[in-house]
Amino acid sequence: MQIQRYLSKRIVEDLSQKMVFIGGPRQVGKTTLAKELISKEFESSFYFNWDYSPDRKKIMKSELPGDSGLLIFDEIHKFKKWKTTIKGIFDTYSTKYQILITGSARLNIYRRGGDSLMGRYHYYTLHPFSHAEILAISSKVAPFEELPISTSYFSSELQSLYKFGGFPEVLIMQDERELRRWHNERLDRLFKEDIRDVENIRDINSIMMLGDLLPEKVASPLSINSIREDLEVSHRAISNWFTILETFYYHFRIYPFHSRKIRSLKKEPKLYLYDWSEVKNDGAKFENMIAVHLLKFVKFLEESEGYKITLNYLRNIDKKEVDFLISVNNKPWFAVEVKLNEDSPDPNLKYFRDRLEIPFIYQVIKKENTDLLRDGIRVISASKFLTGLI
Repeated sequence: MQIQRYLSKRIVEDLSQKMVFIGGPRQVGKTTLAKELISKEFESSFYFNWDYSPDRKKIMKSELPGDSGLLIFDEIHKFKKWKTTIKGIFDTYSTKYQILITGSARLNIYRRGGDSLMGRYHYYTLHPFSHAEILAISSKVAPFEELPISTSYFSSELQSLYKFGGFPEVLIMQDERELRRWHNERLDRLFKEDIRDVENIRDINSIMMLGDLLPEKVASPLSINSIREDLEVSHRAISNWFTILETFYYHFRIYPFHSRKIRSLKKEPKLYLYDWSEVKNDGAKFENMIAVHLLKFVKFLEESEGYKITLNYLRNIDKKEVDFLISVNNKPWFAVEVKLNEDSPDPNLKYFRDRLEIPFIYQVIKKENTDLLRDGIRVISASKFLTGLI
């Protein structure tokens, strides 16, 4: 598979004006993006890894290269005085160096602890590979316009992505044995290294048990009380653990869209994993994959273009529900209902479309070679629909 990353061009553009921070899930490819892709766009680049002792000594001494170019600092947020150090370098040498900082989920936590760097950087979240990214499709997307969906289907590429997930290492290898091993190693490091390093959690085994439960909770309204009873811990502890796992990019939650027009309810959120390959149930796994694609789409437009864009789901007091709604400035843009094989439009799509005046409606199905318009609802195969996203 040809390795390309969707953020490369935007990051290079932003580096001419400000620093750029790159965060995201463990093993999503942040260091590779910085060292092997972004650095190629500069005449000179210099890489410093806080976990490598010689580099650490240089950082602590503020020992910089004599040549101008790109400075890449990896995991520097582990340094207690990292903000002061980076601020000093940027304020003094902004015409000499471009500064790119990468790190684990902790980078996003630590950067929020004060505003000493405010106005000096742009932050990007690197997401797993998506269908359009694998195909190297780069389309111009504009709010309230129809998605620029390809005229072709790409079945084999989507099947690989669905099976192995979007994390580079296992997606490139496409080996089931390595996928199982990768799951175990990634989760072990997430809980025992990343989370333990930052959070004061006495019972790490219980939060690991919570992690084991979550793949079964995907795509359904999330009841913390039910999980609390399963694990026999307090509501406060469970709520805190959910927040921690979300902060470390293990899962994300989407919430109901609120509008009086549809008598919406402030119900529980729905939960999805960044790595859908962990999910066993076919329907939940497919919906999870679509959710990650939509989240990546939303975050790209938010972080790169500055839109106030949100991902929600639709549900009202009559229990009518649609899986996803994308809105800009709280105004609906398009809705997505996910099915495995059903090519008859879900009646709830028409209900919410009429009441919320949603411009575009899609029913996305796993079944191949389908693209038809019925009553203004486009029923379309995922291998084609996802080409219209990022």
